[in-house]
Amino acid sequence: MSAAGFLEKLLDGAEVAWMPLGEIASVQRGSSPRPISKFITSDKNGVPWIKIGDTTPKSKYVTKTAEKITPDGAKKSRLLSKGDFIISNSMSFGRPYILGIDGAIHDGWASVSEFKSKLNSDFLYHYLSSHSVQNYWLTKINSGSVSNLNSKLIQSLLIPIPCPDDPAKSLAIQEEIVRILDTFTELTAELTAELTAELTQRKKQYNHYREQLLTFDEDGVEYLPMGDERVGKFIRGGGLQKKDFISSGVGCIHYGQIYTHYGTHTGRTKSYVSEDFARKARMAKPGNLVIATTSENDDDVCKAVAWLGDRDIAVSSDACFYAHKLNPKFVSYFFQTEQFQVQKRPYITGTKVRRVNADNLAKILIPIPSLEEQARIAAILDKFDTLTSSLTEGLPREIALREKQYAYYRDQLLSFPKPDAEDA
Repeated sequence: MSAAGFLEKLLDGAEVAWMPLGEIASVQRGSSPRPISKFITSDKNGVPWIKIGDTTPKSKYVTKTAEKITPDGAKKSRLLSKGDFIISNSMSFGRPYILGIDGAIHDGWASVSEFKSKLNSDFLYHYLSSHSVQNYWLTKINSGSVSNLNSKLIQSLLIPIPCPDDPAKSLAIQEEIVRILDTFTELTAELTAELTAELTQRKKQYNHYREQLLTFDEDGVEYLPMGDERVGKFIRGGGLQKKDFISSGVGCIHYGQIYTHYGTHTGRTKSYVSEDFARKARMAKPGNLVIATTSENDDDVCKAVAWLGDRDIAVSSDACFYAHKLNPKFVSYFFQTEQFQVQKRPYITGTKVRRVNADNLAKILIPIPSLEEQARIAAILDKFDTLTSSLTEGLPREIALREKQYAYYRDQLLSFPKPDAEDA
């Protein structure tokens, strides 16, 4: 049975009244005492001060706040109780939250309270989160007739009340709808957890095989410093900044992009610089490894990408490139191993910004099997990398699909018969 069909069966011909929210509940705007800095306190008797930053988009509850205000400040604000609603009226328009704590709200919120005799809290949350209501808010804001969700507008929102003359039956119907929607939420969360666990396990397996493939018996494979003239040399990047980027031209890699955009290797750059800039820049050649030498944490510093394009590219400062005689992918995969990480850690310097300089990278030992063996290992790891990347990219898509499915059923279950007059 479809969600719409289930709703019809659940109502069993019962009347649905559409009532303005202001007739069912008390709707008021929040209030901020001025100047707010005078009332912020760390005292244990302070009142939770609920701001937009204390919420998260996918949570329906506010359970803690970053700051408190004094009791005097709270009296000048809008005091609410656990179980009351707040609705954002100026940022992320119309996003509802249920309070899991007592607290005071600033004027970026509207409050909804005193509704429980007619409305189940979770039912109201689901309805206010539905596409029909969220689109209604956007229509009002985009029309230019209002600049924010003022109390009057929220009060006028029509809310469906099944069986209005039988409060007990009405609440029972609402509770059943909530039960179904919460079940969908739980199933979506369980699937997300299962997919995430599978991805974590696959990555763990991949890391294990990569470590095994790049670990050699020292009697059979020579280990040499990466800066040994028989292996390669590290060259510092130049003064490339984001302001130097243009829409097309000579390829370039900025150190920050190594963390956010690139994987183990690439044949295309995300950004470009002019020919004039390139003539003065530090240029990496095809096959070189480009390495980010600064990071905010020890694990990420020295993340590397093998450049497999057919032209030289510019490399930024806070990065270096490694010109070598090895298989480019083999070297890039080596930078991901624990044996590289162990050797790297003693050379990390800095406090807030962590860095490893090119001279110290040159001291790290790397195994040197034959070029044929390097190519074989790289080919195997490419397959693992492709599989892991596919799972990593597929996970958000699968989660988004489930969330879309959930939203569809939610909206169907909340699609009550509407009155002939203009509806919300």
